[in-house]
Amino acid sequence: MRIAVLKERAPGESRVAITPETVKKFAALGATVAVEEGAGLTASIPDGAYSEAGAQVVPGPKAVEGADIVLGVQAPDVMALAGAKPGAWVAAMFDPFRNGETVEAYAKGGFEALSMEFMPRITRAQSMDVLSSQSNLAGYKAVLTAANEYGRAFPMMMTAAGTVQAAKVFVMGVGVAGLQAIATAKRLGAQVSATDVRSATKEQIQSLGAKPVFVEDVAGIEGEGSGGYATEMSEEYQKAQAELVSSHIAKQDIVITTALIPGRPAPKLISDAQIATMKPGSVIFDLAVAQGGNVEGSQPDQTVEKHGVKVVGYSNTAGHLAADASALFARNLYNFLSAFWDKEAGKPVLDEEIGDAVRLTQGGKVVTERLAG
Repeated sequence: MRIAVLKERAPGESRVAITPETVKKFAALGATVAVEEGAGLTASIPDGAYSEAGAQVVPGPKAVEGADIVLGVQAPDVMALAGAKPGAWVAAMFDPFRNGETVEAYAKGGFEALSMEFMPRITRAQSMDVLSSQSNLAGYKAVLTAANEYGRAFPMMMTAAGTVQAAKVFVMGVGVAGLQAIATAKRLGAQVSATDVRSATKEQIQSLGAKPVFVEDVAGIEGEGSGGYATEMSEEYQKAQAELVSSHIAKQDIVITTALIPGRPAPKLISDAQIATMKPGSVIFDLAVAQGGNVEGSQPDQTVEKHGVKVVGYSNTAGHLAADASALFARNLYNFLSAFWDKEAGKPVLDEEIGDAVRLTQGGKVVTERLAG
C-alpha cells in the first residue's frame, strides 16, 4: 500500500495533508509513504523531517507514481495524478458543490474521489471531521485578526489615567467556528454576545459566558437541518432576525460572521445599511467570504472600509495557522483511513455509512446522491 502526498498547488494554500507524526503512524500500519519535495515547507515542515519519519521524499509529481492512495488538503488537478494506480483513492477537500467539473474529471480518470467535506457528523466520525478541525482554528484566527485591526484594547483596563471599557464582540453563527470565536473573545476580555438560527445553541452560548441574542416566538426558529448544519429560515423569521440584529449590531465594536449552508452561497447577514449604523473604527470579520460572504461588500483577502468600519475576510482562514491546521488535518485523514484498515488486506476497506457518504466517484462514474441533478 503506497500513500502519496503532493505539494498543494491551489493559490494561497499553505497547509499540507501529512505530517511526520502521521507518516510514522501510516508506516506502522504497513504503508509506504511518498511526499513531494517541499510539500510541507509552508507549514514549517522541512523535507528532512519527513525523511526522518520514514517517508520517501520525491521530486515533483513523481511522488504519485504507483500510489494506491493520494492525500491532499485541496484535491489536486486530475492531471497531477498521472502515474497513480488505476482506481486510486484521493482523499481531500473537493468543494463538490462548486467544483462539479473536477468531480467529473475524477470520474473520467477512473479515480475514487473521497470528499472529506462530506464526512457525516456522527459520533464515530468526529475525529475524521476536517470541517470541524479547520473551523475551530478559523474561529480563533478571526478574533485575533479582528483584534489586530481594531484600534482599541479588548479587555476592560482600570488605570490611574482612567478606565478603558471592554470591547463588545457579537458572533453571528454558533457552529464550531462561532463557538471558538466566542471562547477566544472571552479570553481576550471582551463582552461577548452571539446569535444563531438554531435555538439549541442558546445553552452553548451561555456555557461560554456570552449573552444569547435570539428572535423569540417566531415560526422557524429551530433552523437545524440534517447532520447539525443550519438551514434557510422562513421569511418571517428572517425579517424578525434582521430587525433584532440591526438594533444590536449598532452597539458592537467587533462582529464575527460564520454562517454557511452546505451547497448554497453564504447567507447575507449584514447589509451596507447596517454597517453604516456601527461606530467608526469597528471591525467585521466575514468568515464566509470565500463562499460569497455574509457581509455586503466583503472581499476575500482584502480589508474593505465602509462607513468608517473595516470589513475583513480571508479566503483560507485556517491556512493562516498552517502548522496547526496541517497537524489537525493530517490527523483527520489518518483517523479516517486507519479506522477502516484491514490488516489482512493491507489496506483500508470502507463501510457503507461513512464510505458511501464521502465517496464522490467510483468505477468511472459520479456515485454520490448529493450531487444528483
